[in-house]
Amino acid sequence: MKKHIIGAAVALGTLISTVSMSFAEELLVPHLTYRVGPFAANGTMGANAITDYFTMLNERDGGIGGLKVNPEECETGYNAQKGVECYESYRGKNPLMHIPNSTGITLQLLQKAPEDEVPIFTMGYGLSAAAKGETFPWAFNYPASYWSQMTSILSYIDKETGLKGKKLAFLYLDGGYGREPIPLLDKLSPQMGFDVVKIPVAFADSQNQGSQWLTIRKE
Repeated sequence: MKKHIIGAAVALGTLISTVSMSFAEELLVPHLTYRVGPFAANGTMGANAITDYFTMLNERDGGIGGLKVNPEECETGYNAQKGVECYESYRGKNPLMHIPNSTGITLQLLQKAPEDEVPIFTMGYGLSAAAKGETFPWAFNYPASYWSQMTSILSYIDKETGLKGKKLAFLYLDGGYGREPIPLLDKLSPQMGFDVVKIPVAFADSQNQGSQWLTIRKE
């Protein structure tokens, strides 16, 4: 965790060079929160963590580069359209970067970031392919992507029991971030000799997965 925090601070320091600071009084960092909605329990903790982190930087270091950071919240309820509306509301306000806090919102913003030249910071989520900076110069998904996380899971299973001949059930939320590892599984399963049973869970059924687990038992 300490390495991740230090890495995030280094990344933020790099991003500062993209902002005109001649007359800036603060560094505006909009983070798109979901304190309400179906995933509010997780979203509230994440929003608090981001606010606490920048508050710590302000109090301990005087901000970044001598400027205080304003981690302004914009509530999305984990809705992609509301996320886009939040993003649009900051046009002309010279934000340092945007923190979408949602893969679905990130996918909507990736095409806007190059036009506006404002970085998108998606720490551990978002589009996995965005790790390729040559193609996505305005997206940063340090320190991990869904693909790298799934690769770690597969490597662990392979080390412990072997993957060849195994059948894996992939239970996932049927949305942007849930589907993100599927291309990797499709690529690696024939190479490593395992089968994948893909079992989606609709947003409305996220609290009731009885039928999905019945399918897993049958498989």
